[in-house]
Amino acid sequence: MSDFAIEATQLVKQFPARAGTGDKPLEGEASQGPEKKRWQFWKKKPQALFTAVNGVNLQIQRGEVFGLLGPNGAGKSTTIRMICTLLEPTSGTATVNGFDVVKQANEVRRNLGTVLAGERSIYWKLSGRENLEYFAALYHIPAAIAKKRVEELIERMEIKDRANELVEKYSTGMRQRIAIAKALLARPPILLLDEPTLGLDPQAARNLRELIATLKAEGHTILLTTHYMEEADLLSDRIGIIDAGKVIALDTPANLKARIEQQEIIKLEVSGWQEYVGEKLRSISEVSSLVARQQGEADLWEVNLQSHNSRAVLPKIVENISQNGTRLVNMNVVKPSLEDVFIHLTGKALRD
Repeated sequence: MSDFAIEATQLVKQFPARAGTGDKPLEGEASQGPEKKRWQFWKKKPQALFTAVNGVNLQIQRGEVFGLLGPNGAGKSTTIRMICTLLEPTSGTATVNGFDVVKQANEVRRNLGTVLAGERSIYWKLSGRENLEYFAALYHIPAAIAKKRVEELIERMEIKDRANELVEKYSTGMRQRIAIAKALLARPPILLLDEPTLGLDPQAARNLRELIATLKAEGHTILLTTHYMEEADLLSDRIGIIDAGKVIALDTPANLKARIEQQEIIKLEVSGWQEYVGEKLRSISEVSSLVARQQGEADLWEVNLQSHNSRAVLPKIVENISQNGTRLVNMNVVKPSLEDVFIHLTGKALRD
């Protein structure tokens, strides 16, 4: 038995690149090449490959919440799909509770409860109770044990009053609770929660975060991915940041933030933002990074800059903005957050 709940060693995943476009393929998508021609093996060219995951190493301790963060297209989704046996690695190895994800895939699935983002993993034309009963049978849980476990999970997820209603009538938060209950049916020691609070209202998201904290207290190991930095900071014992298919940082949230304690974070709210204004601000010697994001549908932008000397750089920022027709609405200098660390390491916001 491995000392780690999840361990990945030099994990690599490659996909065929789209022929003639230079574009990356969708993860798991086959190459869409030109019209098929008569095969001539002596003229056949090797197919171009896109490396989505490039030598990932992870060691996740038993009983910890491990946050895996990365911008879109960084290889995060491919990594977790290899860990939960949905994709086979091109090379390298990964184990879950000591079981190899390729050679012992069935044992991996018995030890891992998975809730993947964007996938309808429960049946909307069944009730919440019927979903759990169906999946308990699918997992070969004996009938007497399954009945008791289903009732326990319905009670725990606080859906007893609506357990017999069709899932299609549930809110997004209730559906997510049923999906987590399904993942817990077989009592796996390890849970993989892929963006569990995505699309939830603030109260439902808070309730789900409390549930995750409770599951950790009960001894579950949890691999968590999220697009919410505050959530990762609050729940994770350690965080791995993945970019361009590689893990570029791995530490506790506190230690990650300590990496840029010398930096000062300047947060601006600007109207009439133009990219050439950003280029002028980036050219200021005291500015080490800049990320701009539009706030909702209004013409209001949040601009985050990092600098070693805010006192020296603030007059230059104001001067460049005022000279280029944009309007400064608000400005603050704050301590670095986990999101600032992420931007510092990747040069991108999490949703870029």
